[in-house]
Amino acid sequence: MFEYSLSTQKENFYNITTQVREAITKSGVTDGIAVVFCPHTTAGITINENADPDVVRDMLIGLDKAFPDRAEFRHGEGNSSAHLKASAVGSSATIIVVGGKPVLGTWQGIYFCEFDPPRNRKFYVTAIKSNSHRKED
Repeated sequence: MFEYSLSTQKENFYNITTQVREAITKSGVTDGIAVVFCPHTTAGITINENADPDVVRDMLIGLDKAFPDRAEFRHGEGNSSAHLKASAVGSSATIIVVGGKPVLGTWQGIYFCEFDPPRNRKFYVTAIKSNSHRKED
């Protein structure tokens, strides 16, 4: 397992694709899966477009509209909307690994999603070797 640190200054999606590729390479796993995990309740992990930065901007706007701050929230820290966003996005992503590389679509990137900045965050990557053998027809 590989641990990475991230200092977040604003609510944003931080591209961590490079770190995930690095962890897969260091693991030595050539075929299997990689799991990226966020151990925080106000942040998450997602896979989405990495070509047009407006997609991240639009996703943040959409999440703000879906999970606005509300006066009736009772959580003492005042970050209930961040908890809701993190639960909706999820705390992990699983990526197929083939030939020692993550299988991602042309436009896909892996993101650490910060919903309660500024924070010093961690995320973890583990790669698991596939034990299955494909039988050729």
